[in-house]
Amino acid sequence: MPCSDLDDALASGKTYADLATQHALFSRLRDEDPVHWCEPAGYRPFWAVTRHADIIEIERQHDRFINKLRTKLLTIEFETKVREAMAGQPMLVRTLPQMDNPDHKAYRALTAAWFQPRQLANLEDRIAGLARQSVDRMLEVGAGGRVFDFVDDVALWYPLRVIMTILGLPEKDEARLLQITQAYFGGSDPEMQRGADLIDATMALVDYFKEVSRDRRQNPRDDVATIIANSTIDGVPIGDLETYSYYIALITAGHDTTSATAAGGLLALIENPAEWRKLKAHPEGVDKAVAEMLRWVSPVKHFFRAATTDYQLRDKTIKAGDFLMMCYPSGNRDAAAFEQPFEFRADRTPNRHLGYGYGIHACIGLHLANLELQILFREIVARVERFELAGPRTWVETAFLGGLKHLPLTVRPA
Repeated sequence: MPCSDLDDALASGKTYADLATQHALFSRLRDEDPVHWCEPAGYRPFWAVTRHADIIEIERQHDRFINKLRTKLLTIEFETKVREAMAGQPMLVRTLPQMDNPDHKAYRALTAAWFQPRQLANLEDRIAGLARQSVDRMLEVGAGGRVFDFVDDVALWYPLRVIMTILGLPEKDEARLLQITQAYFGGSDPEMQRGADLIDATMALVDYFKEVSRDRRQNPRDDVATIIANSTIDGVPIGDLETYSYYIALITAGHDTTSATAAGGLLALIENPAEWRKLKAHPEGVDKAVAEMLRWVSPVKHFFRAATTDYQLRDKTIKAGDFLMMCYPSGNRDAAAFEQPFEFRADRTPNRHLGYGYGIHACIGLHLANLELQILFREIVARVERFELAGPRTWVETAFLGGLKHLPLTVRPA
């Protein structure tokens, strides 16, 4: 593949919808040019960082490599549309991934306590109830050997209901929020976009959370939505953009990453029956299995950083102002970091996966995501004898965040 074609492929959502193509591309870069200057047509250029150690090296230096200038891969045309829609501002939202310190630290602290293990322990029974309902539904639609879609029937709904519970959002809104979040992270996939682009989806979420915020200021409750609506920093209420952005980040990322991991993790167990049998025999191993699912699926494909000073990375000089794309699926298949990285091992130890990023920008909801995935798979392992693939599985065409789009299965209860 010529270099220009490789660069275009790295930026194309179609690459990430074909796992063989994706991993062949990243394997080549790790072997031949792990810090690769990339100039895909229609995009501002950047360095693609593909080795596990290099990604960590960049992310641990959050003062030298900052977030606010560019967060993810967008075409130049789309970046222009965003500036027009946002009165010159370069981003549709201002969430934790778009912030650097001191703002990042201050805004993260607003809700951090809600996502720590001690607080989540109070929600474990409610999350377990949602997991039971999800498996009940799966066994119902799959009864008698009927084919069902694990993505549509389980993986999309369960994490959405969990994050809605934490935010305190009503059950009646779940279908509406699911439709919007799918469009938000649909990338270039026409089935996921369904006529809406990222700007449309963002504005729809802003409109929804304006009402939530207004309600929580008038009627505060014991939920995260109330905390966000009434937050102050140094005694000053946070701005409207930051308020709506906070909601949007939690409802979208808190849903899609976990959904993608659940579906991709189950497919890995189906395709590796010895690992499924291992979990059936030792269900206490679900915690390690979930970590391996996050490595294997890598639901977040990248985030960007911008260099504030010149920096030497391997044999390349990164210039101040250059952008770097942290390629997480590549880092998670790096043989220098993982033994037999293309093998799915449910009991892999150690497992320094990059599924949640690294450093101060590691996902604020990582403990919640771990907990809800562990609870779901304990329920599945306890109540299912086996799954069988029942049709073609497909992946979302997105270079940013996503996973399986369809996973048709049959199920035999335990």
